Amino acid sequence: MTDVKRLNRVWRRQTEGRLALLLDSVSQPFNVGSIVRTAAAFGVESVWLCGITPDLDLPAVGKTALGTDRFLSAYREPSPAQAAKEAAADGFRVVAVELASGAVPLFEAPLDGDICLAIGNEDHGCSPALLGAVSSAAYIPQVGRVGSLNVAVAAAIALAEVRRREWSSSP
Repeated sequence: MTDVKRLNRVWRRQTEGRLALLLDSVSQPFNVGSIVRTAAAFGVESVWLCGITPDLDLPAVGKTALGTDRFLSAYREPSPAQAAKEAAADGFRVVAVELASGAVPLFEAPLDGDICLAIGNEDHGCSPALLGAVSSAAYIPQVGRVGSLNVAVAAAIALAEVRRREWSSSP
């Protein structure tokens, strides 16, 4: 069998960029728990919970997160635009994952350095106020007959892309 802990140590040593999330009214506890679990797997250090995003100690969130919330710091900020400003002040480039005016395909997005991905509500995406506060927006190209992804899946794809870029540029 493969020594997973050893493999993870190798990847951890190749990871320097800080990673954070901003959840803008992601309303479903299952989605929040799934995002938190994925975030912990990719080494996210902070998550801002905005709008109607449930707290991480809600039992329905914990059922999916499986205790992984202990690996990151959570901040409650009602205003997603203010949370974006806080993330930027902490040194993060805030990139919305959203099909919005001016958005570029995720594979072309500026994802180097310390990144905070802003993820919006399951139905209406990122709020206009948040989109006005981010440094850029990126969307996930889709070629199938379905034009959207589950918010937790979209967050996972975006987190994986940030790390893939960092790891592919490592010596």
